[in-house]
Amino acid sequence: MDYKDTLELPATSFPMRGNLPQNEPKTYRRWKENKVYARMLKNRQNAKETFNLHDGPPYANGHLHIGHALNKILKDIINKYHYFQGKQIFYTPGWDCHGLPIEQQVEKKLGKEKKDLLPKVKIRELCRKHAEEFVGIQSAEFLELGVVGDFDNPYKTMNFAFEANIYKALCEIAKKGLLKERSKPVYWSWACQTALAEAEVEYEEKESDSIYVAFALQKDALEVLGVEKAYCVIWTTTPWTLPANSGIALNPNEEYALTSDNKIILASAVQKLFEEGVVENKIVKTFKAHILENKHAINPLNGRDSTIILGEHVAASEGSGCVHTAPGHGEDDYFVGLKYNLPVLMPVDDRGCYDETLIREKLFFNPKEFVGQFVFDTHKRIFELLSDNLLKHQKIKHSYPHCWRSHKPIIFRATKQWFIVLDEPFSKEGKTLREIALEAINQTIFYPEHGKNRLYTMIENRPDWCISRQRDWGVPIAFFRDKRSGEVLLDNEVLDFIASIFEKEGCDSWWSKSVEELLAPKYRDNAKYYEKIHHILDVWFDSGSTWRAVLQNSRYESGTYPASMYLEGSDQHRGWFHSSLLVSCAINEKAPYKSILTHGFTMDERGEKMSKSKGNVIAPKDALKEFGSEILRLWVAMSDYQNDQRISKNILNQVGENYRKIRNTIRFLLANTNGLESLEMEHFNAIDLWILQRAKETFEVVNGYFKAYEFSKGLQELNFFLSNELSGIYLDLCKDNLYCNAPISKGRRASQSVMALIGGRLFGLLAPILTYTINEALSHTQSLALLESCGISTNSDVFEIFYTPLPTLKSPKQDFAYLLALRSAFLEQIDSLKKDSKIKSTLEINLVLPKTLDFPELNIWLMVSSVTQKVESEVLGSFMLEEEEYILARAKGYKCPRCWQYIAKSEGDTCLRCSEVLKHKSL
Repeated sequence: MDYKDTLELPATSFPMRGNLPQNEPKTYRRWKENKVYARMLKNRQNAKETFNLHDGPPYANGHLHIGHALNKILKDIINKYHYFQGKQIFYTPGWDCHGLPIEQQVEKKLGKEKKDLLPKVKIRELCRKHAEEFVGIQSAEFLELGVVGDFDNPYKTMNFAFEANIYKALCEIAKKGLLKERSKPVYWSWACQTALAEAEVEYEEKESDSIYVAFALQKDALEVLGVEKAYCVIWTTTPWTLPANSGIALNPNEEYALTSDNKIILASAVQKLFEEGVVENKIVKTFKAHILENKHAINPLNGRDSTIILGEHVAASEGSGCVHTAPGHGEDDYFVGLKYNLPVLMPVDDRGCYDETLIREKLFFNPKEFVGQFVFDTHKRIFELLSDNLLKHQKIKHSYPHCWRSHKPIIFRATKQWFIVLDEPFSKEGKTLREIALEAINQTIFYPEHGKNRLYTMIENRPDWCISRQRDWGVPIAFFRDKRSGEVLLDNEVLDFIASIFEKEGCDSWWSKSVEELLAPKYRDNAKYYEKIHHILDVWFDSGSTWRAVLQNSRYESGTYPASMYLEGSDQHRGWFHSSLLVSCAINEKAPYKSILTHGFTMDERGEKMSKSKGNVIAPKDALKEFGSEILRLWVAMSDYQNDQRISKNILNQVGENYRKIRNTIRFLLANTNGLESLEMEHFNAIDLWILQRAKETFEVVNGYFKAYEFSKGLQELNFFLSNELSGIYLDLCKDNLYCNAPISKGRRASQSVMALIGGRLFGLLAPILTYTINEALSHTQSLALLESCGISTNSDVFEIFYTPLPTLKSPKQDFAYLLALRSAFLEQIDSLKKDSKIKSTLEINLVLPKTLDFPELNIWLMVSSVTQKVESEVLGSFMLEEEEYILARAKGYKCPRCWQYIAKSEGDTCLRCSEVLKHKSL
């Protein structure tokens, strides 16, 4: 007789191999067709709690990279975590559609000359088309990652109503008096010909000309020093700004020295500059800086006055302590220049070339020579003109601001721009925007916590926000200026009228319609006195106002304002988190989010930045083709995402191994709960109670980690439990009970119930991460008990899961810490006996116990054929545990051909238990 046919062997249609790349897309298409997100909303419509993650809009330009995958998968895991915990979740995906990169792509297709000939409306039409194309592409690619959201109704910043909303946000800020137009130095990208916000500036290494220049003192300065000749020694790494010099700043708290060669520098810098060959190492006299305040030196390039001023910004640790000051070319220079009423000279055009200002203001002795020259190319000639006043020149490499798009070094350039001011009181309590924003940060939860300090410091130290740009593709700063007074028209009726046009026709109408058409009716008769302002908004203002256009708008099912969470890469402390905070605090005096979560960047397996030239790029599309989205999702969840993440094929292969272990555990649970209609909770033995207790403890810890968004720590705990306790011990020692006992056996049904209870909660915990796999598992479930444990009443899909903790059951009486130690010591002896070829299986053992141990299930716990209190057969070995001896003797009985335990009465016969089962089967 083939006894194998009499066993209750596990059976499931759930395959061992997932074939994820082939099977996932079919399921994801079904989810989209069946409008799963709408069903999720309906399922939790009566939920007591809600969670809404407001989507930071990716840029609608190009295919997704692995950073997009990390970001969107992490958002999806967090959304689903809250959903499966029973909350109603809202997630409206969105796209940032305006801005320079799209405009550059259009220019690339057209050619710059052709682009310059086209009307702005046509260029904007082409930009809109380009953005729309990539919204479609990226949307499809996000769905391939298993991401669920309202992709049927996403937000796009270029939609007409959205553009109107962005404009309305601008108007609200203007009405509060926080919007100012002024000429001030800003980061200027000469390569892109536009002003840049701080978030659009990246620091890269640059080689610069470092020079020390002598500015001769004029009579008023010489008199207070009591000398006939002296020179202030300035140091600069931007020689092209010297023609615009109008001052020399000294530190009011430092002592200055006049050296024997008539040079004035910081007294503390004499030795250092002597070693550099700039000055002689002999001090004639020292003095405090204030005696030279408002005295004058001479600019050696043009003979103009250079006023000596005092400034706290002057560093004592670098240079000479005499700072070349050109208010048109630097933030510190500008503010100290305001204090001393220095002229703001700015002789550089949009392209970074000297303009006619040189001639008008006589900024060189021979200004015509320089007009039209790119400023960085003029240094050699400037050095020649400085002649003996150039004390030292050398090349240095240093960190310098670059444009984030062109990657070219920027310049500081004073231009007329629009700013949101941070330090003017505007609230009822007289608080400034900076003060309100800092208070809002203190009320926000940060993951990780140190993100708070980073954002706080940035807001605390940032200058006013320059929100104007000089490009074509964006939302216009659609204000009218009165030509007669120069004042901007901020009448509510005018602003509302423009907004209503934008809502119906989009903001292209700012360019396509005349002033008369755009003015509110009561102003039309005076249309000739008004002109349009043609700046566009910084795209960070677009994305920074999305909370208003999405969370406070019935067009989207996006949850409430403020959002539960904003989640982006750590670079967004200076980007989206930053701009959103300022816009929200300006309008509503609070943050648009309750919490902020950040993740790091993606690197290759050696921790290097990915680049096509290095060949170390992992594109999401390639990863999906080879591994499937579940492996990418598990990689995200297993990663310490708050730091930079490493990814490669090797790493994904390792993640794949982990996935297979989880999948095999799921398969075992499905196979062995097959057909279990209801839970059997009355006949748990001590081992059942132990594993249920361990599962409850583990799942509580895991759920706690998941609740704090520490998925990698939670998965470590879960994997340890699955590998070492559930699979490594319990599932292994249950096999005899499951396979050999009768189907109606109370012990067997108890074991199955344990697996159903644990399996259901395991599915609930894993569903946010491995949504496809749990959905697949449920489609192969043949157990109503397992479905019940998932919170599902009838056979359905993963989106019906409702996670609840395991019930609290009585604790086992036995000391399982001792029993685990006993098991470990026992298995050490078994390994030794197997190596010596004395036994092949633990079932060949009869374990002789000390009298103190009372554990009826010990034979199951150690998988031996029997346990006794005395030696009745050949002794094979022994071991001590806590001063008590355990003896391993050879099993006395005969091997049962069905269960393989050595408990049969005679050779070839089945044991009593198996005989009873076989008798029942034959009836």
